[in-house]
Amino acid sequence: MDSATVLIVSVGTLVLGFTGFAVYTAFGPPGKQLSDPFEDHED
Repeated sequence: MDSATVLIVSVGTLVLGFTGFAVYTAFGPPGKQLSDPFEDHED
């Protein structure tokens, strides 16, 4: 494989991994502990 192909695959894997982790944190079980600041301070 070319070194450019390895670099592109590595960066793509990191981006997909980070995106998956962010979605899991926001909508998965850890997301239950998050609070919505707009709901906390209703007028």
